[in-house]
Amino acid sequence: MDASEEKVEGRARIVVVGGGFGGLFTALGLAGAGQVTLVSNEDHFLHTPLLYEYLSGEVEAWHIAPPYRELLDERVQFVQGAVANVDLDKKEVAVAGRVRRINYEYLVLAVGGVTNFWGVRGAEQNTLPFRKIRHADDLRRRMCDALDHIPPDAAPQDARRSATFVIVGGGASGVELSTKMSDLLRDAFRRRGLRGEPRVVVVEMGKQLVPGMGDELRAAIEKVLDEKRIEVHTDTRVVEVLPRGVTFEHAGERQTIESAGVVWTAGVRINPLVDRLDVEKTQKGLVVVAPTLQVRGRPEVFVLGDIAYFPNVAPTLAGTAQLAYQQSRLVARNVQALIDGSVPSAGHFEEMGEAVSLGTDDAAVLIEGRVVSGQLARQARFALYTLRLPTWHQRLRVGAAWFFGGKSPRPLGL
Repeated sequence: MDASEEKVEGRARIVVVGGGFGGLFTALGLAGAGQVTLVSNEDHFLHTPLLYEYLSGEVEAWHIAPPYRELLDERVQFVQGAVANVDLDKKEVAVAGRVRRINYEYLVLAVGGVTNFWGVRGAEQNTLPFRKIRHADDLRRRMCDALDHIPPDAAPQDARRSATFVIVGGGASGVELSTKMSDLLRDAFRRRGLRGEPRVVVVEMGKQLVPGMGDELRAAIEKVLDEKRIEVHTDTRVVEVLPRGVTFEHAGERQTIESAGVVWTAGVRINPLVDRLDVEKTQKGLVVVAPTLQVRGRPEVFVLGDIAYFPNVAPTLAGTAQLAYQQSRLVARNVQALIDGSVPSAGHFEEMGEAVSLGTDDAAVLIEGRVVSGQLARQARFALYTLRLPTWHQRLRVGAAWFFGGKSPRPLGL
C-alpha cells in the first residue's frame, strides 16, 4: 500500500524521516502507536560506531548494516527514497521519484548531517569520505591497490611513500580510523615481506585531538598513537587536496605530502533538506527545539540528532549515536503523549560512557570517570555496542556470532 493513501480509521499518521539511530529507534518505539512510516534513502540501517571494525574485517556487513526489512515488522511501513521537500503547512512529505506525497499528523526529522568539506579546494573531488559501508569498501580497496603497486624489493623509503595515507580530522572518527588503518597496513607489510613501514598522518585544525573528550581519555589515545607511530599535525589547516596528495599549513608554513589516499573525517554540515525548512534556527543552521524536542511553533514536528539545537548537552555527546538514541526514546514517548492527549515531557541526556577503538587489538573505554584500555576495553566495547543494536533478534544473532566466531581482523588482500 502507498504510504500516502487514506488514513486508516482511528490511527494517527506518523512519518519519521531518516533511518539512522535517531530515526530507526524512534520508529521502533512508536510501532503500534499509529500508522508509522519510516523514510530513508538507504535500504539498510548502519551501526556507525562499528564502521571502523567493518573496515578491518572484525565485523561483517550483516552485523552492523542489517536491511530495514529485517528490523521492522508490519507495524512500520518502510519507504526507500530521498526526501525532496517537507511542506509544514500542508503536512506533507515529498519523496523523490514518488508522485504521491506522504501526509502526516506527526513528523519526526532525524536526517543527520552531510560531509562538510569547508570549502577546501579539491576536497570533495579528491578525498574519500567515511560515513557509509561503501566508503569503507572503497578505502579498503584503495589500501590494497597501494600495497599491490609496491615492488617486493622496493627500498624502505619508496615503500613508505607508496603506502602513505592522510586522515583529515582529529576527532574520534579520525583517531579510530587512523589506528585501524595503521594496524592493517603494518600487518600487510609483514605478510608481504616489504621493507620499511607505512605512513599514516592525521591532520587536525584544532590545537588538540579529540576535542570535547576528557584529559585522561585523550592521554590514553595519544599514547597509543605514539606507540603506533601515527604522525599527528595539530593546529594545522588543509589548504588543498590533490589527486595524489594534500597541502596543509602550520604556523604560516605550507607542506605538501604525496599520498595514496586522503580520507575526510573533518565534520559534517547541515542537511540541505533542513536548510529549506521555514523554522527557527541557530546561526549554524541547527533547528531550535524545545526541551521536548518539538519545533517552536510546530508542536506536531519533532527534530533530533545532528540537526537539532538542544542547549545544555555535554560537548562529548554532540553528534554521537548515544545522544540520538536517548533522544529517540524521548520523541517516541512525546509523540505517544500527544496521541493520548497528554503533555509531552522535557528531556535530559547524560553521558553513557565513551568507547574509542584504537586499532585491531586495543581500545579505550571511559566508564564512571575511569579509563580502561587494552584488550579488556576492546571486549567491553564490543559488548557495549552489541547491546545498542536495534532489536533483540539482531543482538542475539550478532552476539552469538562474535562469541563463537571471534573478532579477528581480516588482512588486506584477503
